[in-house]
Amino acid sequence: MAELMTGKRGLVMGVANERSIAWGIAKALADEGAELAFTYQGEGFGKRLRPLAESVGSDTMVDVDVTNPDQMDRAFGALEDKWGTMDFVVHAIAFSDKTELAGRFIDTSIDNFKNSLHISCYSFIDVAKRASVMMTGGGTLITLTFQGSNAVVPNYNVMGVAKAALESSVRYLASDLGPQGIRVNAISPGPMKTLAGSAIGGARRTYRHAEENAPMQSNATLDAVGGTAVYLASDAGACTTGEIIHVDGGYHVMGMPRFENI
Repeated sequence: MAELMTGKRGLVMGVANERSIAWGIAKALADEGAELAFTYQGEGFGKRLRPLAESVGSDTMVDVDVTNPDQMDRAFGALEDKWGTMDFVVHAIAFSDKTELAGRFIDTSIDNFKNSLHISCYSFIDVAKRASVMMTGGGTLITLTFQGSNAVVPNYNVMGVAKAALESSVRYLASDLGPQGIRVNAISPGPMKTLAGSAIGGARRTYRHAEENAPMQSNATLDAVGGTAVYLASDAGACTTGEIIHVDGGYHVMGMPRFENI
């Protein structure tokens, strides 16, 4: 352990289980000495989160629906009461109705569009506004995106639009918060075998295609994504902000599949 995060404390939002990208990030931060708090939504996720949180020495878990302003007030109020200040937030929250993550984007319903953009994009802006008040000595905000934000991925549909808005928000927030010493970045892993990823139609084919055609011929691992988050949240990332950092084996640079796979 290099202890790059010793003396730093922060919030991780979006751990669903031990295969979650958010958990890979949380464990990497904890391994480097960070003190963590977690949010979850609903009793079911809380039961799964508790043993994971305890395994990294955290006793702080807050139930919060990011679309409910009162719950957001209570969550960040509880953290302010406990810590006073914080150094980082990891936002790993996204949602769309599973039935609309298959077929054509043109069939997106207005209700799901609004809900997807609220949870997957606006919640990061809302979190940034609340967390930045507690980052009196500067800090780091990290969110998660995907290449479907700027290129069409079959069945990703409204989530591609939501991630495009999220990436734009990263840049605007980086500009707003930079004078306060707060850095804002996004990590863009390739397809990963997570609970969220499995909701997208054809997920297994997408995962296999990316693995076969990426320059490294591999998809991202939790350790790789976690290590990137440590860099961004630690002092090593002091001059990095407004970035979308790809951790996808290089897949995003490819213009077409490898010849042997065509």
